[in-house]
Amino acid sequence: MEVRVRDREATRERLLTAARALFAEHGYEQVTVRMIAAAADANIALVGRYFGSKAGLFGEVLAGERSVARVLDGDLAGLPRRLAEYAGQRMHSDPESPILRALERSAGDPEVQALMTERLRTALVQPLAARLGGDDALTRARMAAAVFLGIGSLRRLLGPSDPSSDDVDRLTAVFEACLR
Repeated sequence: MEVRVRDREATRERLLTAARALFAEHGYEQVTVRMIAAAADANIALVGRYFGSKAGLFGEVLAGERSVARVLDGDLAGLPRRLAEYAGQRMHSDPESPILRALERSAGDPEVQALMTERLRTALVQPLAARLGGDDALTRARMAAAVFLGIGSLRRLLGPSDPSSDDVDRLTAVFEACLR
């Protein structure tokens, strides 16, 4: 019988990996904490200890996804172009990421909606508004977020767009208008 050495971080990572895969395959509502623990070869109580709840675990899965935060760094004048380049990359990338599948399969769940709303607020809208400053910064940040969400929805429905040399230029103009 092999005895596994306790490694909190390794167990936590196994739980996150298992949850990401299961949420993507079945959606939030269909996945149980027991399923996640079994897939991670971990004690079911550890989900509560490390994440508080299934919703807390889903929130951690969301938090682990890449965000636009790195795009916000740099000079303010170049921000529309950086946002356009990031959005352009997303337009041409595979829409079938595990987290997108999980969100699509789970979008009707109130807990997931609350987590998605919080993630959008804390990962994009608030940091962008803080970066922009001014009385209407929140409105401008929300407009830019709408462009990102629209690109994501369109990509999921129609697939990635064909790369075009003027996509980034056109998106830059859109973000300049949103951020003005």
